[in-house]
Amino acid sequence: MFSRFGVTFQKGDVIFCEFEPGDNFYLIQSGRVQLVKIMGDIEKIIDILEPGEIFGEMSILEEAPRSATAIAYTAIKALEFNRENFEVLMQGNPQIAMKLLKTFTRRIYDQKRRFMILTLGDTEAKVADVFLMLAERQPQEGDGENKRVEFHNSVDDIAHWGGMTPEKCKSVLSRFVSQGRAEVFSDRIVVKNINDFARFVNAQRRAQEKS
Repeated sequence: MFSRFGVTFQKGDVIFCEFEPGDNFYLIQSGRVQLVKIMGDIEKIIDILEPGEIFGEMSILEEAPRSATAIAYTAIKALEFNRENFEVLMQGNPQIAMKLLKTFTRRIYDQKRRFMILTLGDTEAKVADVFLMLAERQPQEGDGENKRVEFHNSVDDIAHWGGMTPEKCKSVLSRFVSQGRAEVFSDRIVVKNINDFARFVNAQRRAQEKS
């Protein structure tokens, strides 16, 4: 029933730009979308979205300008909704509407959480905070002080969320490994004590607030 809302984009197409007004949002059916944000004079990648994810929803929720630029990372097939057909969707398919509302809630939190990462000035703190963000979504091993967490994410994933190049991220991870705080494997990254990273990030935030 939603086929009439289908749109396609080619790799490299700019779907919308940061700061421009918008009254529509998208649900990715296939392909990946890159979100880019200008911070100071630097353009930073803040996320890579996968099929099933929604983007551009803040224009519906807050009537605000676009908070980031969306670029087709690969060829994209998506569903495009605006205020008018969003109301049709809400009334005509409550199950999908509820899924979208839950996604909106999660996305709002995720955007704020990732922005917190990017505001950190220290590169090691950014990588540590990415792990803290990911750890919030999964169970942790260990009791009390020592909590080991295993992440099935690539170095490129961590770099994207931290707003840095993969090379810089690898350098930070190498320092964590040499300090005995992490282990890096081909298919996973292990943080030996996530509480240690939480203390480190909190200390960095307090230092920034005082400076």
